[in-house]
Amino acid sequence: MNFEEHAAKPLLQAAGIAVPRGRRARSAGEAEAVAAALGVPVVVKAQVPAGKRGKAGGIRAADDPRAAHDAASAMLGMEIAGHRVASVLVEERAEIAAEYYAAVLNDAASKGPLVMFAPEGGMDVEEIAASMPHRLRRARVDILRGFDLEAARTMLGGLGLGDAEGPIAEALVALYRAWRENDAELLEVNPLARLADGRLVALDCKFTLDDSGVQRRQELARAGSPEPLTALEARGQALGLRYIELDGDIGVLANGAGLTMTTMDVIAHLGGRPANFLEIGGAAYTKARPALELVLDNPRVSCLLVNFCGAFARTDVMIEGMLDAWEALEPSIPVFFSVHGTGSAEARAMLHARLGVRPYGTMDEAIVAAIAAARDAGGAP
Repeated sequence: MNFEEHAAKPLLQAAGIAVPRGRRARSAGEAEAVAAALGVPVVVKAQVPAGKRGKAGGIRAADDPRAAHDAASAMLGMEIAGHRVASVLVEERAEIAAEYYAAVLNDAASKGPLVMFAPEGGMDVEEIAASMPHRLRRARVDILRGFDLEAARTMLGGLGLGDAEGPIAEALVALYRAWRENDAELLEVNPLARLADGRLVALDCKFTLDDSGVQRRQELARAGSPEPLTALEARGQALGLRYIELDGDIGVLANGAGLTMTTMDVIAHLGGRPANFLEIGGAAYTKARPALELVLDNPRVSCLLVNFCGAFARTDVMIEGMLDAWEALEPSIPVFFSVHGTGSAEARAMLHARLGVRPYGTMDEAIVAAIAAARDAGGAP
């Protein structure tokens, strides 16, 4: 779950990292009032859970309250990265002496936390990594040992930060602590700025709450910005089905999140395009019909791939549920099956007797056939 800047910065403050004075405003008049209360030149920022707001016209300087009113008026209602701007953050403008990049995130390679820092802030981390990789420092963290000042100073060594090195090291330790304490997936400060008066201040913040932590952090999650659901995704949520709509043309039904993700990855690897994520698990027998209806109601779907593996649930029970749904709905699109594990012999016999088809010997073979069918239907090039 992503958070807008105004909701992310309090996490930094709680960890001891300074942020500019400011307040959220939901109207141009309120933005003007906030600027007047601050009594200094301000920056008006569109509040959306997305990056590159400046390039989209979502960050503007204002020298006085009337200019803040006009900036907010121009931003409110505009769309940035698919998000409508419903509020702005009005903050005191900072006199910047230097900008840095700092972040803590989940590292897929080490399967643990990764602390990142670069002495060039204000740029996307991808730009920094491409143009000056030697300046982008990375510290993989043993989550049981944590990340302390010694580790931070070691990470920063040789970057020529001068007397800013100590405060930056303290900020990185605080950032890691905030990442850990808030079940973050990503906590990024860009830029982390040293001001003309020597203070270190987080001028922007991006926070992503790990979805698995939402139930543990319900009060925090209320300040987040859940991704907007499509009509089909909303239906799936109401039905208790884990459905995510994608832009492909091969419908996917599988049991188990891991198997579903693997199926989608192999479809993409072999040149196809999955149309959805839909994990129906051991409840496939009872939820097969609404699950199948969800997939079929996506107009892009030109064929269906069913991949069942029996471990905790029998494949013949799952296939019986699928066949009952198929016979009730009578779809006209081709369907391809991969069935393995407990009950697979019975499931194969059932498919042949009731649908006149036989499952493929491997998942890859079923996927190759589905991709060919999608291409024949005018889907993937």
